[in-house]
Amino acid sequence: MGFWTYIVAKCKSSGFIVLLMALFSYFSYFAVKGDRGFLKYMYLQDKVAEAEQINQSYDKQRQDWEQKVKLLSANSLDLDLLDERARTVLNMIGNDEFIIIDED
Repeated sequence: MGFWTYIVAKCKSSGFIVLLMALFSYFSYFAVKGDRGFLKYMYLQDKVAEAEQINQSYDKQRQDWEQKVKLLSANSLDLDLLDERARTVLNMIGNDEFIIIDED
């Protein structure tokens, strides 16, 4: 009877170890590849970095526009910029002038 008790005890302890290993494997897999896992985290970090670069470029454009608006305001009127904008909007040039259009 001692032999069967030994076998049952080993099966119980090994079953517990197998269960623990299965749980560990399950949680490890989803910690790496799950919806909130490490790979998804790295992917989202790349997306955030890309969005921040786009945001910086838009901030630069906004600052450029704010500077142009500031130069066209009544307090600090830049006559060259006003002349340039008027010619662009009205599509008019003088008889002795020519236009080079930069597509940027």
